[in-house]
Amino acid sequence: MPMPSTGTNVRFNKVPQVTVDFWVIKLLAVTVGETAADYMNLDLDLGLSTTSWILTAVLVVALAVQFAQNRYIPWVYWTAVVLISVVGTLVTDNLVDNFGVSLITTTIVFTILLAITFAVWYAVERTLSIHTIVTIRREAFYWLAILFTFALGTSAGDLAAEQFGLGYLATGLIFAGIIAVIAASYYLGKLGAITAFWLAYILTRPVGASLGDFFSQTPDHGGLGLGTIVTSYVFLGGIALVVLYMSLTHEGVEKMEVSQDNQRSDTPALPAPESEPIGGGDR
Repeated sequence: MPMPSTGTNVRFNKVPQVTVDFWVIKLLAVTVGETAADYMNLDLDLGLSTTSWILTAVLVVALAVQFAQNRYIPWVYWTAVVLISVVGTLVTDNLVDNFGVSLITTTIVFTILLAITFAVWYAVERTLSIHTIVTIRREAFYWLAILFTFALGTSAGDLAAEQFGLGYLATGLIFAGIIAVIAASYYLGKLGAITAFWLAYILTRPVGASLGDFFSQTPDHGGLGLGTIVTSYVFLGGIALVVLYMSLTHEGVEKMEVSQDNQRSDTPALPAPESEPIGGGDR
């Protein structure tokens, strides 16, 4: 005798669960975003505009592959993240270098655009949780927010390091300190996980960019002088190793039950453990 329908079906989240590995690879990815853009623009002498068009086209392909998946696939997802980090950097660089927009203006504009994205996302879906990215619409909001976090992080980081004259290392340490305060506030119960996650996600961009510039720039510009090629390959190698580990262990895969009557259900059947790092709760 057939079993009665439970009214639910099992679905997989399209983005990874937030773990320590997530933040490690995120930091590596944003560092590559900074150095790879500089490598193509300056070392290969492609120019800012050509570099931007080429990488935007590659990003579109990568996102098409990502959207075609029905679950989180580490190499697909993180390829898209690396590429969107580069394109986010280039968006800011084009506005500043080609159109003469000030870093203060770009920082304000991208803050507003990100806030609008979150407001519309919440108005439509009634959640900003990254644990229920199970529809194309939610995933579209997610990646748009990611793009603006990278552009905003680039603007804020460059504003502090260059225009305010703090230098790459000091800027990275300042933003890392802010992230530490956010993490402490989350673990002490003073800040919701969704808010903490997105704040930390934004701020890892200037930390990674400052780290990339510190390694790649010449000593007279406050760096170690390793160059963009060496720095990019070192961090890409680190990303490849972490992605391989995630693929073999299935780390980050998140499964949930979604009501057939309400595909917008925000309550996964398998809640994240309480010990999960920033982003693991507050659905």
